[in-house]
Amino acid sequence: MNESFVLLGLATTRLELTALVLSVITVVLNIRQIHWAWLFAIASSAVYGVVFFNARLYGDMGLQGVFIAVSVWGWYQWLHGGEQHAPLVATRSSPRGWIGGIAGWLVLFAAIGYALRTLTDTDVPHIDGFLTAGSLLGQLLLSRKKVENWIVWIVVDVLYVGLYIHKDLHATAVLYAAFVVMACFGWRAWARVADGKP
Repeated sequence: MNESFVLLGLATTRLELTALVLSVITVVLNIRQIHWAWLFAIASSAVYGVVFFNARLYGDMGLQGVFIAVSVWGWYQWLHGGEQHAPLVATRSSPRGWIGGIAGWLVLFAAIGYALRTLTDTDVPHIDGFLTAGSLLGQLLLSRKKVENWIVWIVVDVLYVGLYIHKDLHATAVLYAAFVVMACFGWRAWARVADGKP
């Protein structure tokens, strides 16, 4: 399952391809605000956890475990996290929420980057820590149906493309380039909902 082969000129594995397909389904369902996205998120995170372990991207590997836990919470939030346990609708973050989110990103980056640098054999502790922290913020905002989750994902996914090319995860790099485009569509679609436009 983890033997490398070439597909469309890119080196990949069956495991990486499985995670890739599950991730695409997840994002498409997220854009459309269909709660089943969380089931596919759990499955793709589990598979990507193994892929990232094999690539020595331990921050990303650990992040997949957090994603699984947050996906269970996010699924509940989407279905019952609104007023009087109603389903959530897409809304915008307040300026205070933005400041708190960015501050949390930086604090987590410092902690995760330090842990990766001192406790693992990774060769990319700082970028792995920065993107892991940013992904946690994006996932939190997504779980609460905040429009700005898409902005965070655009920034994170652009940087992930470079990281995955560096780690020879070329199929995943292509996936994350596609995620940038999909996140732009998600941002536009959710902004229209939050602004009350059809």
